[in-house]
Amino acid sequence: MRLYLYIDRRTPLHELNPTVKVLAMLCFFLAAFVNERPALLLPLGAGVMALVRWAGAWQNVRRLRVLFVMVFTMTLLIWTLFYPRGEPWLTLGPIQIRTGAIEFALGMSLKLATVLAVGVLFLSTTKVEEFAYALTRVGVPYKLGFTMTLAFRLVPVFVEAAFTVVQAQRSRGFNFDEGNPLQRIRRYVPVMVPVFMGALRRADSMAMALEARGFLSQQPRTSFEQYRFGLRDVIALLVTVVVTSVFVALWWTGYTRVGMYP
Repeated sequence: MRLYLYIDRRTPLHELNPTVKVLAMLCFFLAAFVNERPALLLPLGAGVMALVRWAGAWQNVRRLRVLFVMVFTMTLLIWTLFYPRGEPWLTLGPIQIRTGAIEFALGMSLKLATVLAVGVLFLSTTKVEEFAYALTRVGVPYKLGFTMTLAFRLVPVFVEAAFTVVQAQRSRGFNFDEGNPLQRIRRYVPVMVPVFMGALRRADSMAMALEARGFLSQQPRTSFEQYRFGLRDVIALLVTVVVTSVFVALWWTGYTRVGMYP
């Protein structure tokens, strides 16, 4: 079972400077969050999906397709039913659908789906080591950056450990699929004991390894990998900043907000 999203390929997006990729990800997040209009979010989302295709990361989108569908559908449904502004447009018993609710709900759904796609694109083209390197280059303290990247390292390890325990229990004849949903959940409780015990052992071993390698040292940190900042990085960062600036300017004028302009 493959747990990591990173895809080892040599594409122009993979070879970008990690700092550029982090800044581009933040710019895309900003461009998506300042928008409410589906007409503006559609080209942004289409551009992100084109980059996903270019990076060869479409397989990760397929792996997470259930998450994409759930986020989009639930956001669309919730905002359609509970949009707080505008005049009542359709009444279904105690539920009122207001004017502009569908447009706003579609915009929010596209916004979250776009943000999710940007995250998938970043994780598909960036190693954990590159992410940690980029965080230190943008001014994040080393200890904080290490803590942030530690989640990307340990969560797949814990999931893999849980999967191994489940497979071992299945091989011994333990059936996790019997009974109602509540009973099935209870059957997974014994799995958590060895997983947490393994997590404590790993945490203790990691603490000793970090101490042995001078994690608490106050000396300036160096990196084994050195990434150059080339023309390709300048172009990528410039295009990303220009696109984001356009969306921010539209937000500043109010055009990105539903109900502000016809």
